[in-house]
Amino acid sequence: MALFMIERNFAAEFNASASDYAKVIELNDQAGVKWLYSFLSADKRKTYCLYEASSGDAIREAARLAGLPADIVMELGGELRPELLVAR
Repeated sequence: MALFMIERNFAAEFNASASDYAKVIELNDQAGVKWLYSFLSADKRKTYCLYEASSGDAIREAARLAGLPADIVMELGGELRPELLVAR
C-alpha cells in the first residue's frame, strides 16, 4: 500500500462526532483504504490526513462515499525525519 496525504477544505469549522468517525472508518474499509491520522488546522477549516491506499482513486472513492472533500490527494514518496537524517 502506498501513503497518501489528503487536504480537505471545509466551508465552516470542522466538527465531527465519534459516530461520524466510525462511519468514515466503515466506508474507508469498503473502499479499501486505511486512515492513519489527521491534523486539523488552527482555524478548524482544513484537515491534512495520512492514508494508506492502493491508489488516489481509492482515496477519492472513500471521500465520495463519506461525503467529504478531497481537494488535494498526493501520493508520498517517503519519510524524512531529522533523527534519521542528521548524525549526532
